[in-house]
Amino acid sequence: MARKTAMLRFSVSPALAKEYEQLAEREGTTKSDLFRRMVETYKAERAEQEFFSLQRKMGGRARTVGDFTEEDVERIVFEDR
Repeated sequence: MARKTAMLRFSVSPALAKEYEQLAEREGTTKSDLFRRMVETYKAERAEQEFFSLQRKMGGRARTVGDFTEEDVERIVFEDR
């Protein structure tokens, strides 16, 4: 039967390892679950940064266009994807 999880190995300082273990203990969770939550949080933060970057880019572009409809906005957004 194929494994449903993968083992990851990486190095961190002893101080960071201890802090990580203490954090998992304080949160009442496993180190694996804490790591999964950290990755999901990181991905959400990156998606938000990408959204705000796109919003700034499109906001500047929209100001040069002037008044526009919802269809115009959709067309402009999807042109750059």
